[in-house]
Amino acid sequence: MTDNLMYNLVVLDMAGTTVADGGLVERAFSAAAERLGEDPATMIDYVRATMGESKISVFRHLFGGNENRAQQANVAFEEAYGELVAGGLIAPIPGAAEAIEELKGQGRTVVLTTGFARVTQDAILDALGWRDLVELTLCPADAGGRGRPYPDMVLGAFLRTGAVGDVRHVAVAGDTSYDMLSGVRSGAGIVAGVLTGAHDEAALKEHGATHVLGSVADLPAAIARAEADR
Repeated sequence: MTDNLMYNLVVLDMAGTTVADGGLVERAFSAAAERLGEDPATMIDYVRATMGESKISVFRHLFGGNENRAQQANVAFEEAYGELVAGGLIAPIPGAAEAIEELKGQGRTVVLTTGFARVTQDAILDALGWRDLVELTLCPADAGGRGRPYPDMVLGAFLRTGAVGDVRHVAVAGDTSYDMLSGVRSGAGIVAGVLTGAHDEAALKEHGATHVLGSVADLPAAIARAEADR
C-alpha cells in the first residue's frame, strides 16, 4: 500500500453512482413484468425500495419464492435493460470517469460493482467504453451469488485485489440504502452515499453512510480529507 494513503481500495456501484441510467432500471422492470403478463404498477414501489439489490433476489420476493417465475422475470429484465443500453440510453455520471482516473492516479485500486447480471454489466461497460477503466468489475455471481445488502462483493474486491490488508482501509460509494448496508457490513472505513441515484440523504444516513456527497465526482476530495484528519 502506498505509504501516505489509507483508503487504497475504492469499491464503487455503477447505476446511479458512476452511471446515469435515467430511470432505465424501472423501465426494464416494467417491460419484464409486461412480458410475463404481470402488472408493473403492483411491483414498482418494491423495486424502488430495493434499488441496489441483486435483481434476481428482487424477483424472488415479488414472485413469492417461485424460482422458475423469478428466473424468467430476471432474464426478461436483463434483456429489456440490454436493449435500452444498446439504444444509447445510458451515460456516465458527470465527472465519474475523471474521479476514477484521479483515484487510480493516486495509487488506489478501484473496483466497479453492480446488482445486474454479468451480461448486463458487460453491456454497460461496452456502451461507455469502460472495459479498461478499472482492473476489476464484480456482479453478484462473481461473489458467490449474493448481491447487496450482503457485503460479499466488497469483500470479494478486498480478497481478489489484495490492495489493502484491513477492511477498514476500504472506501465504498453508492446511491442506495443497500449500498450503504453492504459497505457497513463489510467493515469498510468509508461508506459514502451519493445523491445522483435512487435514495435521498436521510435514507443513506439511516443505513450507515459515513459521508453523503453530491456526486461520486466529490469522492477523491472526501477520501483525501478523511486521510488528512486521521
